[in-house]
Amino acid sequence: MKRATIIDTIAYAFIILFLYTAFSKLFIYSIYVKDLGRSPFVGEWAAPLSILLPLIEFAISILLFVPRTRTLGLWGSLALMIAFTAYVSALVFTQDHLPCSCGGLIRELTWKQHFFFNIFFTLLAALAIWLKRRPPVQRQTAADLYV
Repeated sequence: MKRATIIDTIAYAFIILFLYTAFSKLFIYSIYVKDLGRSPFVGEWAAPLSILLPLIEFAISILLFVPRTRTLGLWGSLALMIAFTAYVSALVFTQDHLPCSCGGLIRELTWKQHFFFNIFFTLLAALAIWLKRRPPVQRQTAADLYV
């Protein structure tokens, strides 16, 4: 598979993920805000975060969709996934009661599944950035051997 195809596939996977979760959060907004408010780490910032997170997810999706800004979108995806993974980790390792403020089907994951889901997408973002930054491989042809 070509490097560009892998990068595009990862970018589109993030677009789908972020648009899905952003819309899911907004469709159940009152539940989403309430769950955020119950979080021990972000509860006091629930109101601004309830708008800011979906906006960030929409913005990163746009950056990923536009080829000229795709690298910036991949960096944004990596940063957001690191933040989400750190948040999930902090909850899992420090709390007995775990409120979930995620959107859509992700709400149905166990916390362990959620952690591994986040790790997977964090690694995907890192892979895409690495592939974009790595110089292309120079392939030798038979004609090159006789030059």
